[in-house]
Amino acid sequence: MTEIPFCKFHGFGNDYIVLEKGNRADDLPELARAICKRNTGVGADGIAVLERIDTLAADFGCQIVNPDGSYASFSGNGTRCAVAYLYHQGLWTDEIVRLRTRSGIKVYRLLDRKDGKFIFEAEIGSPMFASDEVPVITDEYRDYVINEPFDVFGTPVFVSAINVGNPVACVFVDDFLHDWRAVGNALESHERFPERTNVVFINVTARNEVDVRIWERGAGETSSSGTCSTAAAVMSAFLLKTDRTVKVRAPGGVTTIIWREDEEVVITGEAHLAFCGTWPG
Repeated sequence: MTEIPFCKFHGFGNDYIVLEKGNRADDLPELARAICKRNTGVGADGIAVLERIDTLAADFGCQIVNPDGSYASFSGNGTRCAVAYLYHQGLWTDEIVRLRTRSGIKVYRLLDRKDGKFIFEAEIGSPMFASDEVPVITDEYRDYVINEPFDVFGTPVFVSAINVGNPVACVFVDDFLHDWRAVGNALESHERFPERTNVVFINVTARNEVDVRIWERGAGETSSSGTCSTAAAVMSAFLLKTDRTVKVRAPGGVTTIIWREDEEVVITGEAHLAFCGTWPG
């Protein structure tokens, strides 16, 4: 039996198994479903698969596969874990590395590393708000989908939709005392989101800080999420609830998001090595 080498990293508890393409991992959806299981596998919120590519635009390709076997367009924490793997394994030494993802090229700058902890600043592109870009189904094309009522269990839930590499449904709340998990699960597969969606519940606590709870497409509840944190920060700033630099506090930790005046979004966050091992191929 050929074994598949991997390393597991996490960004604020949002954990990913990182491996290199070609290591006997031909069926990535099947591998993700097996290896991500908490009780019978390694346990993770997804896998990140790296491939060295020969282009001028990017240095490596990275695919993110969710625990249910579906592909994600992007993952802020997942790609950060993947980049940390490159440095940990000695596959990359330059200060900057460019990843090709399903949602475009993302640029990562290594700020610090020590004892298995890596800190990166990442440029991940500009947010998209139009109904066909999210995508979200509306009665007609819209430049923005803001505070749109969605029927959930017979009750309207007001959603503001955005795409920050993945579609995200933003729901502003005063607290997290309601059953946000059930609402998140319902919104993830709501008929008006044809590609499903991440869901982030946002409580604005200051002009530069928000608290969030996260329900990720294909993974369920997670302790952190780069794309959901980005969506929370950008949508809060777009609706003038905060400034354009926001600390997003999730159960796993705090991610700093800057939505620059040129529309580029910059994430500063961490990736921690958990362990490395092999999985039976």
